[in-house]
Amino acid sequence: MTVNIIKLCVGIEDVEHLADVQKQRLAMKKKTGEKPELIHVTRAFPRRAAEVLDGGSIYWVIKGSIRLRQEIIDLRETVNQAGKLACAIVYKKQHILTEPRAFRPFQGWRYMLVADAPRDLKDVGVGAEELPDDMADELRALGLL
Repeated sequence: MTVNIIKLCVGIEDVEHLADVQKQRLAMKKKTGEKPELIHVTRAFPRRAAEVLDGGSIYWVIKGSIRLRQEIIDLRETVNQAGKLACAIVYKKQHILTEPRAFRPFQGWRYMLVADAPRDLKDVGVGAEELPDDMADELRALGLL
């Protein structure tokens, strides 16, 4: 059974800002001769790693709402900046916008079942991807989206 991971995107203003930060990270890796891949290092290694690697994604919470996901392609043991064992979550570059969903702050990361995940925005309806986030949130609150 596939399981996703949900993570707060601290310091990120919106989806475009995340895209810019990730592009900069990839460019820096290329410049320093590292493999250009997106990695998020976290302290805890998922106990349900096999389920995460069975098609799971990392869902990003930006400013209190889930906004997008990126497909996870690997989980690796690594060492963090403090020299302690950690987990490197490796994920695809492609951003898959999701139906925005409010999510309260939390520490670290959490599992999210596929059944609990927000729909991809392309599955919500024609034109949903073009709506500004604040307008889409308001329409959703009114039950119109």
